[in-house]
Amino acid sequence: MHRHVRPALAAATATALAVGVGGCAGWGGGPAAGGANSINVLMVNNPQMVDLQQLTAEYFTAETGITVNYTVLPENDVRDKISQEFSSQAGQYDVATLSNFEIPIYARSEWIAPLDEYVAADAEFDQDDVLGPLTASLSGDDGRLYGEPFYGESSFLMYRKDVLDGAGIQMPANPTWQEVADIAAEVDGIEPGMAGICLRGQPGWGQLFAPLTTVVNTFGGTWFTEDWQPQVDSEEFRTATQFYVDLVREHGEVGAPQAGFTECLNNVVQGNAAMWYDATSAAGSLEAADSPVKGKMGYVAAPVVETDSSGWLYAWSWSIQQASAKKDAAWEFISWASSAEYEQLVGEELGWSKVPAGKRASTYSNPDYLAEASAFAEPTLAAIESADPNDPGVQPRPAPGIQFMGIPEFPDLATQVSQDVSSAIAGRTTVDEALERGQQLAEDVAERYQERESK
Repeated sequence: MHRHVRPALAAATATALAVGVGGCAGWGGGPAAGGANSINVLMVNNPQMVDLQQLTAEYFTAETGITVNYTVLPENDVRDKISQEFSSQAGQYDVATLSNFEIPIYARSEWIAPLDEYVAADAEFDQDDVLGPLTASLSGDDGRLYGEPFYGESSFLMYRKDVLDGAGIQMPANPTWQEVADIAAEVDGIEPGMAGICLRGQPGWGQLFAPLTTVVNTFGGTWFTEDWQPQVDSEEFRTATQFYVDLVREHGEVGAPQAGFTECLNNVVQGNAAMWYDATSAAGSLEAADSPVKGKMGYVAAPVVETDSSGWLYAWSWSIQQASAKKDAAWEFISWASSAEYEQLVGEELGWSKVPAGKRASTYSNPDYLAEASAFAEPTLAAIESADPNDPGVQPRPAPGIQFMGIPEFPDLATQVSQDVSSAIAGRTTVDEALERGQQLAEDVAERYQERESK
């Protein structure tokens, strides 16, 4: 693999090459000490990031002379540490993994640096190859770009083709939620221990309310109107939530109130669910060489009601801390880690199923990748391309986001409401009671924004 040094960074890189090469990694704690030719990267411990860490010294440091000191932490821990580090602008870390939830918020606070000038000077990076919805979701209110995706995902409906075929059921390419519910009822129990569908019921803004917020959107609901009127107890929000709760209670998996992404994945792999609505990134595990359901799955668009599409949008991405004194070297790392060239490296060195996909159009015309991902590549791309973080429902929103609302208060708000909705799935409370309490919480949040706008 050969990577050309960009002119904009030539001076910094030339100095780095004169010093020599190296690489080291940290697991937790603070960043390793480093000189002018090293950067500190704080990142989540997802498998794709661990792969990146293993490849860095040989394929990045050896060519650029820039040592990368990694601090790698579990998701909840890394979010806390990034928030503390970037809010204080301590400058210890040059780069961190942020998602399209945090990036617009951090940009507003001027905690991260705009990337437009680096992109403009780096023709080899090819920003136009990055899928449009991701670029939009990683931009700030000022229209400038503040993050580059490492990998992206949307959501779609996964189902057992063999089970539906055996029952004489044709899955529509663009199903409605009512069609999905009807199919779930028909195939529930069709094989011993097989539920009609698996849906997340585990509390958490990123667990239960990731899929459920997309259902609310397509049923015509929203957390807040454009002028910050809370809508958690509105008819549309209630109807969507009641539908979701009824579907998972009547035809969903055993233990639904505790089931998140991992539990649903295990249910499908083990033959305990005929359908699953969740992240497009799950398909790689379902189609893995050792998966019992490999070749048995079908993939169609996220179910809808009133909207044309309803798939979510999420991307683990790279941003540069505004206080970093090593922004040029930080961009050089991001440019490599988010490049099509890096995807090719992963495919050749580690296998094409490990490619951090879902971010570049070129991935979906790569014959090597398509040979591995042919079952789900096209519906994944279609789901991401149809996702609109700025207009995900039937009405204008006060903040971007599809499966979330891009405000700092959302994680706490949605997590609290999710606890009551999960209790409704468990039969310990009703949807009406859950959403009445949720409305009160949403009113507290809305009041702050209404006051700001009135000033």
